[in-house]
Amino acid sequence: VGNVVGSNLFNVLLILGASALIVPLAVSRQILRVDVPLMICASILCLVMAVDGRYGWSDGVLMLLSFTAYVVFTVREGRRQAALDQPETPAFSFGMAVLLVVGGLALLVLGAHYFVEGAVALARSMGMSEAVIGLTIVAAGTSLPEVATSLTAAVRGQRDIAVGNVVGSNIFNVLLILGVATFTSGGRLEVPPSILRFDLPLMLASAIALAPIAMARGFLARWEGGFFLAAYCAYV
Repeated sequence: VGNVVGSNLFNVLLILGASALIVPLAVSRQILRVDVPLMICASILCLVMAVDGRYGWSDGVLMLLSFTAYVVFTVREGRRQAALDQPETPAFSFGMAVLLVVGGLALLVLGAHYFVEGAVALARSMGMSEAVIGLTIVAAGTSLPEVATSLTAAVRGQRDIAVGNVVGSNIFNVLLILGVATFTSGGRLEVPPSILRFDLPLMLASAIALAPIAMARGFLARWEGGFFLAAYCAYV
């Protein structure tokens, strides 16, 4: 639970904050109209379902059904948009693309295993609780792909990717990862009281804060990125 909540805070406050400091981030109409509201709804769902101190079977089912509906909608929208755009020549053959995806996923899973083992051992030697480990060290480590993607996209001027990467990742974290984790924990995924009181409400607040800032002008200014970054430092 700490990993999901901490990753979502890390994504919005640190990654978007740092990216906006590099270049003001334009936010597409699609992201403003659909994805940001869905991210807020997923965050509300995550908080409301944790009020009883755990995520149960029904919570997991609702999360995974919501995730499936989101993916189906996103794929349909993507195909519709692709049909309107000019076709591009793929960089790799279909077989090579599948090989790269499978190989990359295998290395990602292996790397995640060793990273979590090392981070937990390191944090425990420093006297930190498991909740704090998940909210900070593990959350930052599992968000490193988002860091690389968003910062690279911002430097290259692909601002939609920088924002969409973070918003999509947050939706996946809540609906897919928490949903699966609920089932792998036997339908009883405990939510630490400290996370319920402080970190979950803060995750929702950061998601809500992104909406008016982006909708006001359609982009995140550098000073707003600096504010997000400072907020994350204060949180840590």
